[in-house]
Amino acid sequence: MLRKFSCVNECSDCCIYREYYPSIEYGKIGVLIMPEERSKIRAIAARNHIEVKIIPRLGIGMNVKGDGPKEIIAYQMMGKNLNGNYCPFLETNSSQRSPNGGLICKIYDQRPLACVAYPVIEENGKSVFLDGKCTFCNKFSTTIVEKDGMQQEIEALTKIKLEVNVDEKIEIWRYATAIGDKENAAKFFPAGWILQKDSQD
Repeated sequence: MLRKFSCVNECSDCCIYREYYPSIEYGKIGVLIMPEERSKIRAIAARNHIEVKIIPRLGIGMNVKGDGPKEIIAYQMMGKNLNGNYCPFLETNSSQRSPNGGLICKIYDQRPLACVAYPVIEENGKSVFLDGKCTFCNKFSTTIVEKDGMQQEIEALTKIKLEVNVDEKIEIWRYATAIGDKENAAKFFPAGWILQKDSQD
């Protein structure tokens, strides 16, 4: 049975917890930031006196030295905690809450495309597939929901896919963050570019 997606009451998990991707060695990833969004996010942060850390995420081609990409096609905004968690724009010191009772995003109307798209990870006909780490999916043991009401998320995901879709013959680079929980620190690659064998993000 298809369900209609809605944020679970009092949930803010997608704004709090970051994951290790594509594996623990790369450290935790941040919120995907498209190149054209980077300066906007930095300007919003400066106006609100919020410190943000935006670093590379994906690159393509080979630079002249051969130690990194020729072009950066995606960035990432890291969490404000040392372990990589908590979006810097999440309001954690206010008693005000979002409509679902979760913590408030200070830039909700200007949030990055990746945040608009979440939790949609794929669209197929009349249904959309959601991120299995989404609390809604865990609660209802489903990753398929009605497409109706998810148009904004689908459009945002489509824009992202168009920008990060690259020819598989081009070198793909991923940036290792070396950020995560202390107990995993010995497993991390040093921060910096690592050449990938595939173009999956």
